[in-house]
Parts: sequence; structure tokens; C-alpha cells
Amino acid sequence: MFLNMSIRFPGLGIELYDVGTGIDFFGFPIAYYGMIIALGMLIGYLVAEWQAKRTGLDKDLILDFALYAIVLSVIGARVYYVIFAWDEYRGDLLSVFNTRGGGLAIYGGVIAAVLTAIVYSKIKKISFWLLADTGCVGLLTGQIIGRWGNFFNREAFGGYTDNIFAMQLKKSDVASYNITDDILQHVININGTEYIQVHPTFLYESLWNLIVLILILLYTKKKKFDGELILLYFAGYGLGRFWIEGLRTDQLLLWGTNLAVSQILSIILAVVSVIIIIVKRKRAANPVRTGI
Repeated sequence: MFLNMSIRFPGLGIELYDVGTGIDFFGFPIAYYGMIIALGMLIGYLVAEWQAKRTGLDKDLILDFALYAIVLSVIGARVYYVIFAWDEYRGDLLSVFNTRGGGLAIYGGVIAAVLTAIVYSKIKKISFWLLADTGCVGLLTGQIIGRWGNFFNREAFGGYTDNIFAMQLKKSDVASYNITDDILQHVININGTEYIQVHPTFLYESLWNLIVLILILLYTKKKKFDGELILLYFAGYGLGRFWIEGLRTDQLLLWGTNLAVSQILSIILAVVSVIIIIVKRKRAANPVRTGI
């Protein structure tokens, strides 16, 4: 059974009542998290199909690829999360297969999607880079929408803040392991109910991704080489995720360290992608000429 709860954004003057975590469909509970992830995949596919017309890729290939990529990306996102949060599952292995309450890591999905694209392009004998340039906008669209699943799950938030975007959640509605000591020191009592006040990092990432998506779409016709758009995605998303991940209280850590896995991967992707773009653009601007 899903409970109805409130979420407040005091700096924006917004209070949302009866924000549940899902619905009951003929007695079967369906979480908003899963519904939003599915919606993100559908709209992401439609955006990628539209992008195919602009990149010159056969749009029929997008549907074929999406059927494989979506399934494998979900599996990849779950595997990635479980690997770096193993302590949560080692005592109950069956819980590994229960994704209705969350537990999907975007980077795992991205890795799986890229590997699927590599294999698919080999089989279909098409350019991996052209496929990646086309598919990355669909991936970004899915991320923009999918992050709102975290909103309904009351997860993927940051530490205490009093900025204009600060989000207040009922303390009783949030998993205790995501609440830090600093957050507890700033608990707010509203009409007898305790609220925590935190960074809505899911919102930050959704808006950041929207900006990256718009820039990539505007730049599509100006790209200098196949693969430039996917590299722009890695660079743009990586930079934003590096900053946003540092705010979160539910970081997946590299084993035996206090280093956030997503921060490490983000900065590596961003730096390497920027370097490759610079090198490739210089080569495109100054092609090697040979004389006879």
C-alpha cells in the first residue's frame, strides 16, 4: 500500500500534498519510480528516432537497437548498483532482483548501452560513432525524466541547505541511512511533524542534463566528426555529475575508500572526452596534405 506524503520547497513557496510513491492497480502496487523510468525510455527512444533524421542514420535501426539497449541498460544499472552497494544485499540475495524501490545506477546503464552499441554496430556493419551520436540524445532524455523517479522515492538528495531550491521531506518518509548527522542537526518541526531540509540533487541533475541536451541538439549540424556528440555528452554530463555527486548523501563508494565511484568516473570521462574533442577538432581544421 502506498502512503500519501507531502514535499515542501519553502524558498519557492511550493508545498505539494498527497505525493504518494505509487498506485494500486487492481490490488497490484505499481511504484511511480518504475513508471517514470519506463516513460523516460519511451520518450528517449522517440527523441533518438527524431535525431536519426538529423544525423543520417536509418531510423529503423534505432528501434532495433533500442529493444536490446533498454533491457541491457536496466540490467547494467542494477548490476553496477549492487556491486558497489553489496553490503545491502549480501544477507538477502533475492533482494538483488527487487528494483521497485530503487537501486539503479545510471552509470551502469550508460556502460551497458555503450557496450551494446559497440556489439550492435559490428553486427549491423554501421559506424559505432554515428550510432552513439544519435543515441546519446535519447539517453540524456531518459535521464532527465528518470531522475524524477527519485523525487517520488524520496532519495538521491544532498545534505542540508538553505538555498532557494531547498527541499523539505518528512523525516519519517526517508530511509535513515540517507540522513547524515548534519541533516539531523537542522531538522525542522512543522505543526508537530519533523522535516529534513536538503539539496534536491535529483532536480539539479535533471536540469543540468536538460541544458546539455539542448546544447547537443543545437550543435548537431555543426559537429566536425562522428563521435563528437557522444563525447560532448560524456564531458557535459561528467562535469555536472562530478559536482552534484559531491552533494549527495547516498554515494556509492569505491571499496575500502571514502571515494565516490561516480565522481571518479565522471571526472575521468569529462577530461578524456575534452582532450579527444580538442585533438580531433584540430585535425579536422588542419587535415594532413600529401603531395605527389
